[in-house]
Amino acid sequence: MNLHNPSIAVEYCDVLIIGAGPAGMAAALAAATSGARIVVIDDNPAPGGQIWRDGPNADLPVAAMQLRNAIARTANIRLVSGARVVAAPAPFELLLEDAQRGWRMAWKKLILCTGARELLLPFPGWTLPGVTGAGALQALVKSGLPVKGERIVIAGSGPLLLAAAATATKAGAQVVRIAEQAGLKAVAGFAAQLARWPGKAMQSLDLFSTAYRTGSHVLSAQGESRLVSVRLRRGASGVEDIVCDRVACGFGLVPNTELGQHLGCAVVTRHGSAALAVDAAQATSVPGIYAAGENTGVGGSDRALVQGAIAGHAAVGATAQADTLRPQLTRWDAFAAALHHSFALAEPLRRLAAPDTLVCRCEDVAHGALAPRQGWTDAKLHTRCGMGACQGRVCGAAAQFIFGWAPPSPRPPLSPARIATLASTGDAADSA
Repeated sequence: MNLHNPSIAVEYCDVLIIGAGPAGMAAALAAATSGARIVVIDDNPAPGGQIWRDGPNADLPVAAMQLRNAIARTANIRLVSGARVVAAPAPFELLLEDAQRGWRMAWKKLILCTGARELLLPFPGWTLPGVTGAGALQALVKSGLPVKGERIVIAGSGPLLLAAAATATKAGAQVVRIAEQAGLKAVAGFAAQLARWPGKAMQSLDLFSTAYRTGSHVLSAQGESRLVSVRLRRGASGVEDIVCDRVACGFGLVPNTELGQHLGCAVVTRHGSAALAVDAAQATSVPGIYAAGENTGVGGSDRALVQGAIAGHAAVGATAQADTLRPQLTRWDAFAAALHHSFALAEPLRRLAAPDTLVCRCEDVAHGALAPRQGWTDAKLHTRCGMGACQGRVCGAAAQFIFGWAPPSPRPPLSPARIATLASTGDAADSA
């Protein structure tokens, strides 16, 4: 039976950028000075990525609005929002889909700015309604989730906790605790270094909250049909129970490398996570493909902006402009290194889950079923772990931290897609 769809459109561009966060927008504007035809693909309704996510309750920073306005004014940049990458059916070509159609985009140069996602670690009660990721809470509030009057506990690690707390507080929530797993000495040491990055020092002062506690992490969430309280570890041996309406837990970020890996790009371990390997020009191991931002290692929006600009210039051959930005990148790489060193996850977090705690929520696979397994292949054969809708994106990162398993290799389709779109991948094989 022929499932091919020969009517699917094929479009062309000089530079294709995947992701419209800080790195993607900076890359587009840098490349645009050459006059190249640039297309930016993003799965969100508006540019900005997760860090500058728009919505009814969002208060975008000036830098985000300036970039958005600059892209809108640049005639040779085409922004396609609400679209996602499905597969790579042929060399120098990606299969894309949005709510209306599927199509192919052929490119001469490709810049991957796919960002990162939250690291979620399973603990008893983490699947209860009312429990989310810290970044997810921030995104939900920006999108209009009403939290006014709610008592919220935010736990995990890193500056995202403070940012999520500030967003919730501004929306009228009462943040009763911010539990940072890193110890006081590590956090104080990081704060002492912020004078090297004055802008970050000012941000930290703006985000400071009296609810902030170091050396504290989540143990469990309690409730039957919905969250009613959370239990926290306090110090070496103390335990604290807090009545709350919502818990948001985030343990850092994991680079989104799946598309790059699918295209054959090499990865390296950076700050404990797999990241796309790039050279000084942000070029990956595959000719014609560049990467910038959090998918090359988590380091914040300032680092992403510089990397994006370098990648954009390099992709169109403007090497001199790219070279001038490298001292800035060195500065922000140092910030990223300090951040990861100070907020490294403590060993007890590997043991949060009980035997009956779900690790793979898509396929209802508990920690006890995974503990005897030897790796991802063994786990899939015996439990279907990682074979659900998220394709191991959530449980894969968690299992890597808990068990030391290498994350599963990405396989197409990289995102859910319509049959008609998937059928079009056969055309390239017929013409080969």
